[in-house]
Amino acid sequence: MEGERLQKALARAGYGSRRACEQLISERRVTIDGRVAELGNRVDVATSIICVDGALASTTQHTVYFLLNKPDGVVTTASDPQGRTTVLDIVESPVRIFPVGRLDMSTEGLLVLTNDGRLAHLLTHPSSHVAKEYLVRVEGDPSPSAIRRLRDGVELDDGFTSPAQVSRVSEGLLRIVIHEGRNRQVRRMCAAVGHEVTRLVRTRIGPLHDATLAPGAYRQLSIAEVRRLLEAVGLTDEMASTMPA
Repeated sequence: MEGERLQKALARAGYGSRRACEQLISERRVTIDGRVAELGNRVDVATSIICVDGALASTTQHTVYFLLNKPDGVVTTASDPQGRTTVLDIVESPVRIFPVGRLDMSTEGLLVLTNDGRLAHLLTHPSSHVAKEYLVRVEGDPSPSAIRRLRDGVELDDGFTSPAQVSRVSEGLLRIVIHEGRNRQVRRMCAAVGHEVTRLVRTRIGPLHDATLAPGAYRQLSIAEVRRLLEAVGLTDEMASTMPA
């Protein structure tokens, strides 16, 4: 049989021991070229698209990291059946990349795109507690009690939110920092206290921020920025040593 055993490739990419990777496969959390993987599968790491929990697994040495300021009207997917512009239509990369997490089509702001599946997995995992900061324009002007509710946690249809950092910037404008990644969370939080969101911009992802990056513009992360991201999710900075300078 040709190719490398799947569990070996995953272990080399940092997903744990071979036994732990076999468990990932058994739990049907791994796909190869869009198909659910099975124990015994072999892969060509140069051509196979291997994903863990929907995030691309970095099974090669060459990793790239981009920061995009996503504009309104762009979808955060690899492709769109409706023909809308995607983030991958904007960012040109020498290798296949994918967005880390999602921003709604109407949500603007910072988004990381990479082929480092291990980092992407940890950045989006709730246990990492990576902060995401947003500027939020809402209808009306939230009262101190509404802001206090947002800080303490509000009840949504999928449970109470964790405590958040919330401050009033000006009339109808809030700064909200959360550590969760639920679908449309900030919008739902604000609606729960009676204030619909009219504009939402993500301004920070963990240690990453760039107020000079124009909407629709992108750039590669510096080695120092990648190291700070790795530290934020508990990975050693040696894992960034394979990124080209």
